[in-house]
Amino acid sequence: MKDLKLDVLGLGTCNTDFLMNVERFSGDDDEVDIRNLSTLIGGSAANFAVGVSRYGLKTGIMARIGNDIFGKHIRSELEKEGINTKRLISIDEKTGMAFIAIEPDGERSIYTFMGSNSKFNLEREDITLIKHSEILHITGMYIEVVEEASKHAKLLSFNPGNLLSSYGLESLDKILKRTHILFLNKKEVTLLTGRNYEEGAKLIVDNGVPLVVVTMGKEGSKVYTENNQIHYPTKELNAIDTTGAGDSFAAGFITAFFKKNELKDCLKLGNQSASSCITKLGAFNSSEFK
Repeated sequence: MKDLKLDVLGLGTCNTDFLMNVERFSGDDDEVDIRNLSTLIGGSAANFAVGVSRYGLKTGIMARIGNDIFGKHIRSELEKEGINTKRLISIDEKTGMAFIAIEPDGERSIYTFMGSNSKFNLEREDITLIKHSEILHITGMYIEVVEEASKHAKLLSFNPGNLLSSYGLESLDKILKRTHILFLNKKEVTLLTGRNYEEGAKLIVDNGVPLVVVTMGKEGSKVYTENNQIHYPTKELNAIDTTGAGDSFAAGFITAFFKKNELKDCLKLGNQSASSCITKLGAFNSSEFK
């Protein structure tokens, strides 16, 4: 069992990202030239796991990839990063993909193909690994999987994203009652609560989530607790690509939290991690698929 013990386990999606640099997004019945095309590893779980592993924590990933050339490339790259891939399962489906158009200011338009990600079923071996992980971070996954996996976490970190946030507080009530750290951006707070981000974050804390972390882009980030709220600003940078910035922020924050840093230092490392992410293509510098 000793080799099963992990500091952090990331559960979510693994994709092949097709990054397309364009001068502008296309309109209806329109055609836009792609100035540069890169094919890199992405997906919320992969982005997060690589970030945490590079900070030196014993990290694992739990996801489903296709038994195809894209899935094999993902596995190879994650193993190079020293990530435990025992529950990165290859199945007879196409690996998930994201087609990401990026404007010069770093803003994105994304089309996703869930592929193998949509076939995730929690198995007994998955539950065993969750129980042997100090922190379980769930991101980009279906609500049924989140509900079951969250039952077995020692400490649950949860990033619901736009889709699950749009379900509202009542639908996520069981999950939030098990959540210790909740990551949201300002838009997601409003989707989840129907309030502005300040009021919404306080409402979530009042509903029992100990730490609500809100990322605010150029304004930095903020953490809300029962008795306090802490804001940490960030330096303004020229964004090349904002893909994976939220995952990178979570990796920095969770690393500092695991090391028992003060909350302001958790925000600081989260901001630094996200800032590093947006100044290059892709969430991390994986080898390009060729």
